[in-house]
Amino acid sequence: MAFNNAPLDVHELTDLAAKYEYNPYIPLKNWLRTANSMKKEAQVYAAEGNDQQTYLLLYRHAHLLLDHLQKHPQRNDPENRRALSKATGDAREDIQKMEEIRPRIKKRYEDYQARRKAQQKTLQSIEEKSVRLVPQEWDGPSGQAPRRSYEKQSLDAVGNQSLAAKLAQREVKRRDAARRNVRQAGVSEEEESDRRTGGVWGDWEKELGHHSVEADGDLSAQLQEIARMQQNGHRASDFSRPQSQTTSSYHYPSVPHHGQQQRWTDTHSSQPVPARPPKEHLPPSYDSSVFPPALPPKPPRDLTPRLLSEQQPQPPPVPGKYTEAPPSVPPIPSKVRPTARASTPTTDLDEFTFKPSAYLENGTPLRTIFLPTPLRKHFLAAAERNTRMNLETCGMLCGILKNNALFITRLVIPAQTSTSDTCEMTNESDLFDYCDKEELMVLGWIHTHPSQTCFMSSRDLHTHVGYQVMMPESIAIVCAPSKSPSWGCFRLTDPPGKQAILECTQPGIFHPHHVENIYTEALKPGHVVELDNGPLEVVDMRPKR
Repeated sequence: MAFNNAPLDVHELTDLAAKYEYNPYIPLKNWLRTANSMKKEAQVYAAEGNDQQTYLLLYRHAHLLLDHLQKHPQRNDPENRRALSKATGDAREDIQKMEEIRPRIKKRYEDYQARRKAQQKTLQSIEEKSVRLVPQEWDGPSGQAPRRSYEKQSLDAVGNQSLAAKLAQREVKRRDAARRNVRQAGVSEEEESDRRTGGVWGDWEKELGHHSVEADGDLSAQLQEIARMQQNGHRASDFSRPQSQTTSSYHYPSVPHHGQQQRWTDTHSSQPVPARPPKEHLPPSYDSSVFPPALPPKPPRDLTPRLLSEQQPQPPPVPGKYTEAPPSVPPIPSKVRPTARASTPTTDLDEFTFKPSAYLENGTPLRTIFLPTPLRKHFLAAAERNTRMNLETCGMLCGILKNNALFITRLVIPAQTSTSDTCEMTNESDLFDYCDKEELMVLGWIHTHPSQTCFMSSRDLHTHVGYQVMMPESIAIVCAPSKSPSWGCFRLTDPPGKQAILECTQPGIFHPHHVENIYTEALKPGHVVELDNGPLEVVDMRPKR
């Protein structure tokens, strides 16, 4: 869950973080993936400034690894030792990060309590004076520091899909650009992974683009200044000489613009300039060093109106001519528009979070999962060959966390073996290594029932419980192209479904579970919302046929 309301103190966060279900009979590799998912989520919330959710996830991550997994029955297996040792090192780093966050959480909680007390006193005073003009929420004066993640406006997922699509598209592009910058900087994939794991990825990513952005800003400022000075009567040639003296565009800010204008004036101050140029046209022998020959007609046009007004001050100004002169004085509309353009959808995308859209049966809120509408079409196209041969096909739903919502942005079809009733990945490590490399989270899975109806079999339930333990929002999509309904989006109930499957010891692939309401719809109603324009990429890791 993420916090959008009253802040909690450190003790409340610690108690909440320790409340999760641990089952030692779940394979250690699954718990290590769960721990890795917690670490990724903590990094996202830290980048968004949500100290409370970051602290909760870091504490839970450390608690899982140091208190539980060190005693797991499979901890001494050779294939688990190295991964557990690395994860344990990450957990020790969590403690240091929590110590850095703790003072901020404490201060925010104390400030909130102080504001609440002040609010109560204000309300009491107002009630005594019988005044009703009271705001319902008072969280301090406005216009201070930018709002942090937990202080931003909360939006419903349903009804704001267009905004969600823009947010996802921007985040995917940002990540792609960051990876390109890393590759161009010559950083290896191992070093890139270490930097992200060390919690310095965000600042390091900014450093990669800082140099070019700074230069672009300098050039933009120069162009704006040139345009402003040209409006005041200077020509483009006035700026060519001073600029040619600088050897690099990065030195532009160190040269004041008024200095450039002064140097040009000083250069020609020794040359005689007539106080009042003649009315007739200038002869060809006129000194071209004062006015460049490229634009000879402009000085007469620019100066003649001023001379006429000086020589004939008595007649009243002609209304038409008088109204033409002042346009340079009042503010030009284009100078006002940038303020309005600053509030673009791109800027607004950072000013909200998504509310939890549903709840588990135990009351735990579920973050929204945005599901791209075209995903099923692409998956069925990839599974078409197997479907014709009555073989199941499975795929993984991978994505990102942003603004307290989960976005499925990539459909990964792993290497697999299939029968008419089952489908198994042949190398899970390849999939999870790929997700780590691409900074993706596993949000669920999808598979076909080529000749059966749309339901969750006992085998499907046992498969899905591992994903839902890893992340409560995880979903399972079943596609039954030959039946109606042709598809469904499901999750285990919690309770009783998840607990029943975790405790099930019945042998065999398919067996009945004597528990009602063991799974439920996740789409309508539920925490899954379809997204028409969401970004989606399909990656097929199966060997080429």
